[in-house]
Amino acid sequence: MARAGLNQEIVEATAAQLADQEGLAGLSLSAVARQLKVQSASLYVHVANRPALLAALHRRALGDLATRISHEIAGRSGLEALQGLAEAHRSLAQEHPGAWAALQQIADADTATSKEAAEVVQLNMAVLRQYDIAADETVHATRVIGSAINGFVSLELQHAFGHRDVDAEASFQRMVSALDRALRSWPS
Repeated sequence: MARAGLNQEIVEATAAQLADQEGLAGLSLSAVARQLKVQSASLYVHVANRPALLAALHRRALGDLATRISHEIAGRSGLEALQGLAEAHRSLAQEHPGAWAALQQIADADTATSKEAAEVVQLNMAVLRQYDIAADETVHATRVIGSAINGFVSLELQHAFGHRDVDAEASFQRMVSALDRALRSWPS
């Protein structure tokens, strides 16, 4: 029988908080149960197993990312929208490293076809519409943008830029500007 007051949202929120604090690798149902002061068996009413919990965190992170992108690109186009898209990823990673780690996992079929994933795709397409890129090239452009942003943000989270006095923010802005130039001259 489920503990009164315990629901899927509470389980997922607790798991997300633990992932931010401790990392995704060590996240387990028993850790979530300890945090909630319940027996692990109490969680199985709300989440089937660890893979299901990780998938739920992935969808939750996609939803958070979609909200951030939407706010960052609203009323913007071209370089400004691209900067907003990049900053949405970066702020999510800095504020919620567990959510960022969840986004780095391969999406299961339900996550890949979720409304959260669809919203992120639609927002990415909204940014790309500002550039003269053929429809059959958008997947390549999206991969280039995602790879650049993901690479920079992942290195920044690992403090890989700490050995230089040069501000990482300047490097980030140069990367976004280089992406903008690449998108403006995208081969047709």
